[in-house]
Amino acid sequence: MILMAAVVLALCAASCGQNAAQQQSNQRRVGVFDGYGGAQTCIWEAVSACRLDGDLKVRTITTGDIARGVLDSLDVIVIPGGGGSRQYLNLGGENVRRIQEFVRNGGGAVGICAGAYLFSDTPEYTCIGLNGAAAIDREHDNRGHGNAAFRLTEEGKRIFPEYAQADTLFCMYYEGPVLIPAENPDITYYTEFATMLSDVHEEGDAPANMTNNRPFFLGTTYGKGRVFSCIAHPEATPGKMWMIARMVRWTLGEEALPQRFSKADALKDPTLVNRECLMSIADLKKESSCLKTFFYGTEEEKLEALEWLKAHSSWDAKRWVQGLLFDESANVRAAAAEYIADIHYLTYLPDVEALYGSEPDEATREAVGRSLERLRSLLP
Repeated sequence: MILMAAVVLALCAASCGQNAAQQQSNQRRVGVFDGYGGAQTCIWEAVSACRLDGDLKVRTITTGDIARGVLDSLDVIVIPGGGGSRQYLNLGGENVRRIQEFVRNGGGAVGICAGAYLFSDTPEYTCIGLNGAAAIDREHDNRGHGNAAFRLTEEGKRIFPEYAQADTLFCMYYEGPVLIPAENPDITYYTEFATMLSDVHEEGDAPANMTNNRPFFLGTTYGKGRVFSCIAHPEATPGKMWMIARMVRWTLGEEALPQRFSKADALKDPTLVNRECLMSIADLKKESSCLKTFFYGTEEEKLEALEWLKAHSSWDAKRWVQGLLFDESANVRAAAAEYIADIHYLTYLPDVEALYGSEPDEATREAVGRSLERLRSLLP
């Protein structure tokens, strides 16, 4: 019996070792650029979105890391949202060359919003020239934001078959670039994977009919590598975050391979954001007033502000809600945890765990626990 038990244990150990080795071989190494010009929340969200694929090994990288050769240890680089020209300044010309060489030699690159801008070949703009597109109407970059409508092309449906039956989808958009084909014969023409349907011109005296019917997702080849550009923010949209990991896989030619995602229905539920909701000037004023409410408002006013921000898919609220987890009001604490769970903000998962572990009110602790389980269920 002892000998048999030893054999069983040895077989189990060998099997576990093989599984671990197999999982290790399936891992793809992703670096999310964390430097001046990248918005902090966009960096956090890009990292969280990539981690939804359990076989992506994700880390942040700096311009110094790139200079020291970190690209040699990566399969894909992700440039998150922020400011493309400032990101270029932070990288410097030598690191731009290194990124170009990395992709040319077979690496993948994903550009999100400002990252798509940075990857463009736009005249009189500091950019890398990877995606075959050029940005127009740059003088109205601050045109507006909110949930915008888009539609997958037939090529896009092959990359995201989970949404192939959806006629119209919705995603957070924040002043992303308006792209057209670049006038550069040395750059491969891009393939459009999704088309913007919304006409965003609520701010900055932006003209109408500029954003609609323009590329929303696009991909191209650059040497031996692939480049995926996205003008909006799936990583900041409940039910769409997983799309970033699929974009990463597409740059490696692995979009058709099985991915280790969570089984939670909410992860890929396109109906969680199911309407166009663009911030008007009046909405922006109301949004700003909510911040003052969180400083000085009553419990009832804070709860009302959270509901309004959630209903209007506020971009700024995610920067404010973290501290509300530790508000003096138990009801506000519970509502803040629910808000974070509703918007799938995995960056604050440790904070929700901290609240759950320290919450003195039993009813509030139970409510926080439900929100905590919803967040945890999104992870692979």
